[in-house]
Formats: sequence, structure tokens, C-alpha cells
Amino acid sequence: MENAWQFQLRITVSEELATSLRGDPSSRVYAPLGEVLRKHHASLKCQFDAFADYVNEAERLGPEHYPLYHWTKETIEKPEKKARYLRSFTLYVDGAEVYDKVIADPLQAELTALVGVGVGGVENVVKFDTDPANSPQPPAR
Repeated sequence: MENAWQFQLRITVSEELATSLRGDPSSRVYAPLGEVLRKHHASLKCQFDAFADYVNEAERLGPEHYPLYHWTKETIEKPEKKARYLRSFTLYVDGAEVYDKVIADPLQAELTALVGVGVGGVENVVKFDTDPANSPQPPAR
């Protein structure tokens, strides 16, 4: 039986490209990436922006309802972590944050082919799965 785990892809890009992608997540500024995104009905979300959105929502609705609030807030306030997460982007496919292997694998292959192509582009591609055994656990408080 095939496992039921789903997957998520994240890319790390150069600082220059990250700045552009945050303003243009469709990636018109970097055509090779834009072509891959369009082909796979994918879009990007900057990890820093996702974390900041989580913190803002928690502060608006009550941090007691958001178990990762303190960890996330501390993370985005640390300059070295902020710099790291500003360059990291999650790929959504048809609006979904996680997707089946048959979607993730070809997308990963095409993104990986962009690593190191040209100056200031995609630097790394990572695939995560939804298996809880492979997921980092929230820090104890």
C-alpha cells in the first residue's frame, strides 16, 4: 500500500531574488522559475511573511490559541533567522500547502534543475513530508 503522506516543497533563493519575489510571487522577475510555477499551477509564499502573518493573527485573536506564537515571534525577531527566512519560499500548488507525491516529485525535479543556473537564482530545493515522525516538534515551554 502506498503511504498517504503528502509533501511540501520549499526553495531558498539569493537575497536579491528574494526581495523581488516578495513583491512579485508569480516570478515574472526570474523567467525560468516563473515558467515552472505556471506549468505546475504553483505559487510562492515567503516563509518570513508566513511567520509574520501567523504572529499578527495570533496577536489579533489571542496568542493563547496559537501554540507556536512565542517561538514564531522570537524567530522572526532574531536578525540571523529573519535573514534566513526572508530567502525561503514555500510552494503552494493550486492553493494547497501540501500535495501528493505525484505532484511534488516532478515539481521538485524541475526546481532542482534551476539550482545554480545563472547568478542570483534558486540555491536550494527541499521536500518535506507530512509524516509526524519526520516533523520537528514545537519547543517545550
